[in-house]
Amino acid sequence: MKDSYFEAVVMIERLHRLFLEVVKMELDKLHTRDINNVQALVLYNIGKSQLTVGELTNRGYYLGSNVSYNLRKMVQNDYVLQVPSPHDRRSSHVKLSAKGLELFERLDKVLGSHATTLHKEVANSESMNDFCHTLRKLETFWSGLLTR
Repeated sequence: MKDSYFEAVVMIERLHRLFLEVVKMELDKLHTRDINNVQALVLYNIGKSQLTVGELTNRGYYLGSNVSYNLRKMVQNDYVLQVPSPHDRRSSHVKLSAKGLELFERLDKVLGSHATTLHKEVANSESMNDFCHTLRKLETFWSGLLTR
């Protein structure tokens, strides 16, 4: 069990890095060069919502990246609008600009295509649901270890 557990931990990180490479490849196919793969993942997590920077950080894990830095770059490249909070000067909300929404829609189509191919060639919906359920249980287990 210990070997399988450690293999799973290592594989989770490897899969995340591999997914970031897939996102980079898809951005190249879309001829989108003013945003990197991590920023595209942040953009996708914002989606059609308006979030605080803290909520965005909690919503996704960007493997060693600085969310504030990436947001600043995305604001500079007109993908994200950052609005100061009217109630707290230390907080701000982010949402996608028109350019960001356009890229979100394009990425959403790409991920939809990936999901369709995955379903046909690799795993049906039930096995993916089981996989996600196991990952959520692992997340709960790790969170529990941190609070002991």
